[in-house]
Amino acid sequence: MKFIITLFRDEDGMFIAECPSIPGCVSQGKTEQEVMDNIRSAISECLAVCSEQGMPPVVDTREIEVPA
Repeated sequence: MKFIITLFRDEDGMFIAECPSIPGCVSQGKTEQEVMDNIRSAISECLAVCSEQGMPPVVDTREIEVPA
């Protein structure tokens, strides 16, 4: 499966990744490669928990336009 993630650096220089289609699925790492590996693992774990609990694996995400 493919997922969209957000990626940014916090004030301490740590990389933070989040998967918006899986609420609460967030990870961090010291390098971009580390955070990418960590978010892959986090997504897998979140999907496993959802499956075990009989919950839908992802939520619907949509694009919305907001005037600047």
